[in-house]
Amino acid sequence: TSLLRLELIEDEDLRSQAEGILAQRDIFTADAIKLIYLAEKNGGLTRTQAEKFVAEALETFRWHSDATVTLETYQKLHDAHRLIADVVCFKGPHINHLTPRTLDIDTVQQEMPERGITPKAIVEGPPARSCPILLRQTSFKALEERVNFIGGRRDETVGTHTARFGEIEQRGIALTAEGRKLYDTLLAATRHAVQINVGGSNARDYETELAERFRAFPDDYETLRVEKLAFFRYSPTKAGLNAAKKEDLAGSINALVDQGYLRADPIIYEDFLPVSAAGIFQSNLGSDEQKNYSEQSNQEVFEDCLGAPVGNELDLYAGLEQDSLNTALEALGIRKNVA
Repeated sequence: TSLLRLELIEDEDLRSQAEGILAQRDIFTADAIKLIYLAEKNGGLTRTQAEKFVAEALETFRWHSDATVTLETYQKLHDAHRLIADVVCFKGPHINHLTPRTLDIDTVQQEMPERGITPKAIVEGPPARSCPILLRQTSFKALEERVNFIGGRRDETVGTHTARFGEIEQRGIALTAEGRKLYDTLLAATRHAVQINVGGSNARDYETELAERFRAFPDDYETLRVEKLAFFRYSPTKAGLNAAKKEDLAGSINALVDQGYLRADPIIYEDFLPVSAAGIFQSNLGSDEQKNYSEQSNQEVFEDCLGAPVGNELDLYAGLEQDSLNTALEALGIRKNVA
């Protein structure tokens, strides 16, 4: 679903209208609210109550073909930005896309047209690599769906809306701060050199430029590990465990890996890339044109709406790597810090 930051709507009248519409709705069913109160009071729900709660909660995220506004109001919000209309004009949030994962996104991109599916012009993210990094994403166009609007005459009430689409992703290794810095630099240079036009007809030029720029990014796991560009999960090998039974092992992390005593596997990136996500949504707003958005993020506002702090992804991946290394070294009988 999407979080609408009303303060970013420039038209004051439109912003006020959107606030008024949202203030009048309740995205939860009456039974869902009753069951929440009951769970808080009793410290939980019975099995029957829990099943009822799940069914009621699903209604919050179900697609509703009945809008809460007139077609005229919808059109005004739509003209300001399609996502504003998507968030404001319906009974509640709805799941706008599912994200199946693939191991070969280029084949998916190539075969979609062969199956009558229209994909976006380019695959967002890094180019195809021997060692995939971060996240590559594509999507197919949003469905145009019939919507019933508030109105007195039939021609006032029937319209369409596009929101639900298909997104496909291929995930690679998570990058460290240094790796991410290099990635951002190369991607920015590519987007500066070639900007995708409205119809996406110069997609090949962009893909060629992207591949050329990313030649500067190491494409083998050992270099990524040694140069600390990516995160890895360490584990002791059978050879290492056998050797530890015979002698006290020592040496640097790199030496233990070279000796075959320590194994390093990629930690898969499980987050999202703002630039790529923006490209996915832009293509489903009716255009493949590249947009270089200015920084308008506000983590404090987001955390306030979420009701919880947001963890730092780099800290999480670094913690996973360090925990795995500590466990592996302990299994090998190495208790002192090694570089």
